[in-house]
Amino acid sequence: MTHTRLILTGALTTLLLAGVGVAHADDAPSVPPGTEATASAPVELDANDPDLKLPDGATLAEPKVLDIKTVVEDQSGDERREDTNTNVTFALQAEVLFGKDSAKLSAQAKSRISTIAEEIKTQNATKIRVFGFTDNLGSSAHGDVLSRRRANAVHGILQQELNDANVTYEVRGYGEQYPIADNSSEAGRKKNRRVEISFPRTES
Repeated sequence: MTHTRLILTGALTTLLLAGVGVAHADDAPSVPPGTEATASAPVELDANDPDLKLPDGATLAEPKVLDIKTVVEDQSGDERREDTNTNVTFALQAEVLFGKDSAKLSAQAKSRISTIAEEIKTQNATKIRVFGFTDNLGSSAHGDVLSRRRANAVHGILQQELNDANVTYEVRGYGEQYPIADNSSEAGRKKNRRVEISFPRTES
């Protein structure tokens, strides 16, 4: 299929180079497009070209719906929600949750995590990931430890709110790995200092 598209594109390029005008909906061409005296002959396709056929024994893959991602970020940029066909991810900036270089959650942060816990209940999710991240300032080792402590703190609130023995958690601290913004600016570093909570969405 890809090769066919390339060939057709080449044919269109040939026609354009040959000086064929492109008709618009409101144009009234005096002759049908493609029959002008300057038009090139259409490109012939070889039905036996192996590039246009599946190899012997091959089959097409099962059709599937592409994973579509929607991202909603609040105006301040303090929180971001990503939805795909299969998962929901909340990313909360560290400044919203913790003090500087701290893993102690504020009362406001606990309230926000409680709201996310309600969404987890709505989705009937039983597998939750809590990942912590930092910027690239300071030592990598310090970032690894701090990000894990922060992930642990968020995990603790989720456990209290959900209070469900059937729910399992994956808790990790990735430090400065996997930045989502440029660490060369404070605005970018602020986005990278975050805790992400992700879980499967209800199948529809």
